[in-house]
Amino acid sequence: MKAVFTNCTKYDNGKFTKADFAEVHLQGGQNIDLEFNNCFIFPAFCDVHVHLREPGFFHKETILSGSSAAARGGYTDVFSMPNLNPVPDCVEAINLQRDIIEKTAVINVHPYASITVGQQGEKLSDFEGLSPLCCAFSDDGRGVQSEELMLEAMKKAKALNKILVAHCEDNSLLRGGYIHDGEYAKAHGHKGICSESEWKPIERDLKLAEQTGCKYHVCHISTKESVRLIREAKKRGVDVTCETAPHYLVMNDSMLQENGRFKMNPPIRSEEDRLELIEGIKDGTIDMIATDHAPHSAEEKSKGLSGSLMGVVGIETAFPVLYTELVKKGVITLEKLIELMSINPRKRFGLKFNDDICVFDLEKEYVINPDEFLSMGRSTPFEGKAVYGISKLTVCGGKAVWINSN
Repeated sequence: MKAVFTNCTKYDNGKFTKADFAEVHLQGGQNIDLEFNNCFIFPAFCDVHVHLREPGFFHKETILSGSSAAARGGYTDVFSMPNLNPVPDCVEAINLQRDIIEKTAVINVHPYASITVGQQGEKLSDFEGLSPLCCAFSDDGRGVQSEELMLEAMKKAKALNKILVAHCEDNSLLRGGYIHDGEYAKAHGHKGICSESEWKPIERDLKLAEQTGCKYHVCHISTKESVRLIREAKKRGVDVTCETAPHYLVMNDSMLQENGRFKMNPPIRSEEDRLELIEGIKDGTIDMIATDHAPHSAEEKSKGLSGSLMGVVGIETAFPVLYTELVKKGVITLEKLIELMSINPRKRFGLKFNDDICVFDLEKEYVINPDEFLSMGRSTPFEGKAVYGISKLTVCGGKAVWINSN
């Protein structure tokens, strides 16, 4: 199989160059030529925060369906979170996941190990045994409540030269909330989640990271205070990186609807928070954009804002949404978006740069339709949104793992 590119534009060493004609030979497949005209060729994307739900929660997603969805979204590397059954807190448990990955994943899937046993926040997992088998350590879905245990975890991670990836959430400040504690919650009688529940643990952890020298990464930041704390910590030399997600960058809580597809954790926050997140990606405080792709069943997401489970899908919509809302509107450059989605994640997590590519047609407008998703999850706040950027081809390890020849 051969891919032929005519009059395309390719990202190379931080800038875009025009390629009148190019050929890429692909492994496997039929003896045919794929032709792409007037497209953009990017280094394939990397998402350090996805929930593939296997093993343990097959009714939500599988490694096969989730990795196929990622390929369609332009990704060839994804990092799978540990809120699974069994939790990857020991060698036996993570090897169960790694075996499924080897047999069914269509792209590169890098599993996290949990920080604590069973993600219960009481005892550290087998850091030494897990270290050679995992990409990093995280208890995502739950915050480590104990400062003493987090300090111990950071010391272990530092000794093993592993990144500690934190879901920052103070349970004592949640007070039964489930959307942002803002104007929408007040107007519609919902219980709100205060911003302090996110930024207070970040403030604590930044001090511990500074004390230990641990490589520290903050998941899905959503508040203006989080951005400012991390910005100041970087100035002090703390070894910290962070991510945010597309929905925090292009939505605010005034856009919420009484539907479970608008419910995720942390919640979509205020316009002031959104604007500070934008400043954070512009000035380099926010290093990367991850999706926090979190599929649930239709029933689990059918109970409105109060009763639905937290989490939305996003790996098939991330690039078109961000391109449409940030690049086409002149908020950031296309080069910057590729840094955030491809270059910076691989740099931070030590992945080698290779020849993996994704190809997009940026000209044609279309409407996001969850019924077309390869993910088993359908719940997205971007349902019905008109966007630009159709995924045409994804190549992983020389093999075409997604083809849209239409």
